[in-house]
Parts: sequence; C-alpha cells; structure tokens
Amino acid sequence: MNVVQQLTPAQAGTGEPAYLSGFGNQFETEALPGALPIGRNSPQRCAYGLYAEQLSGSPFTAPRASNERSWLYRIRPTVANWGQFEKVDAGLWRTAPCAEAELPPAPLRWSPVPIPSEKLSFLQGVRTITTAGDASARAGMAAHLYFVTRSMQDEYFYNADGEMLFVPQQGELRLWTEFGIIDIGPGEIAVIPRGVKLRVELRGGPARGYLCENYGGSFTLPERGPIGANCLANPRDFLTPVAAYEDRDAPSQLYVKWGGSLWRAEIAASPLDVVAWHGN
Repeated sequence: MNVVQQLTPAQAGTGEPAYLSGFGNQFETEALPGALPIGRNSPQRCAYGLYAEQLSGSPFTAPRASNERSWLYRIRPTVANWGQFEKVDAGLWRTAPCAEAELPPAPLRWSPVPIPSEKLSFLQGVRTITTAGDASARAGMAAHLYFVTRSMQDEYFYNADGEMLFVPQQGELRLWTEFGIIDIGPGEIAVIPRGVKLRVELRGGPARGYLCENYGGSFTLPERGPIGANCLANPRDFLTPVAAYEDRDAPSQLYVKWGGSLWRAEIAASPLDVVAWHGN
C-alpha cells in the first residue's frame, strides 16, 4: 500500500496519519509496544491476545522479488466478524467485460461532471467511464469517476476484483484502512491493494476525482529511463501508513466487490482492528 503525498509527523495508533517512506519495502509497524512478534510470524499466543493473519498478494511460492504478503495482528479474527452476504445494487459501477453500450470508433470527450447535490458515500458515488479486459481473468482495468458528499458511517469496503488507484481532483479524503490512515488531496495519488478493507471519509467539503481499478498484476514503478539514477519516480516519494486501529463494537455493514457484483454482509465490529503488521 503506497501513497504519494507530504509526510506529516504523528504517532502510530493516535488516529492521525503517519507514514513510512519507500515503495514495496519490507515494513514493520506497531501501534502498541510489543505487539509484533520477534523471530516468528504466527506464535501460539500473540501479545495482547491478538490474532495473526496473513494477507497474500501473490502465490506463497513466488520468487522473493515478486512475493507479496503481509502479516497482520488484529483484535478479532476475520472469520469471527463475518456475516451472510447478499447481493446489492452496484449503482453505476461497472466491471469488464462490459457490453452495455456500443462505442463508435471515434475520439470521445466530455465536459466536467458536476458534483451531485444528494448525499453520496464513496460506494454510491462511483461512475464508470470505460472498461477493458476481463476482471475474472485478472487482466485489464476500468476507469471511473468518484463523487463523495458524505463519509461512510459504520460502512466498510474491500475490492476483490482489483487494486484501486485514487486520483483526487477536488476535495480531500481520509482513507481508514487495515494498515493505517491515509490522507489524500489534489496533486496526490493513493493505491489500495486488492482485498484491503477501508472506510472513506471526507475532510471538509465534497470530493471528486478519478479511480483506476487494476484487475491485473500490482502496480510497479517505471524503469529509470534515459536520465537513469536521477529519474522522476523514486521509491522515497511513496509513503506507507503506520499501524492505527479501531477497537469498536458496533453493528456495521461490510461491502465487497467480487465478480463484478457488489455484496453486503452485516458485521458486529469494525474490521479495521489491526494493531501491528509487517510485510510489503
């Protein structure tokens, strides 16, 4: 998980964002002292009674250079905070392959879309522009607009179809994720990996921007090109959040985008309860 923006000093677990610098690094961070086990990933008894879980982004036998995984130490096991899923309306969010309309073989352009007047959460405010490829084959992408006029309240979401690249155009967002807190605004981007739970909140007035949904392999930095070591895409420009967690029992809803459809389940507590984590 990475975000391009200015570093803001803060302490892990305080509810304010703080970051570790680097792209694809092996990070470790804990919001409570001693929450991370030393020398092992899944002890029989974790500190503070936490539960160890692994989130994988690649086959576990993948070569070291392309092996993507993180160990999370959370208050409640994921399987215990899980309800029965039901399919719900995905609104104007579409997934490839999408053949609802025929497109002419000509350039297309449009004027800026005004921010709607009604109250829309992030999930309600996604509008698909175009799709390509096939999400089920883990190939291709989709380009969307997003509009946010209200924060998600007791609502959480994760995308099982692909990773999401946020490109804000107007307004600021706070992304509460399992890995920590990310604040983004115009001039910055943020990537949320496939399967990572989050809640999207407003920081001020309404927000609008672009959302790239990547069905394929994870984003990587471009090669250094003709200017070599002095290239303009450096790992130090990317930031990863430090651990920050919610320990809150409250009836909530978990939304999942999977197979091009949107699903919803009732849960009993916040799933953003990761006290410590290590990985890439």
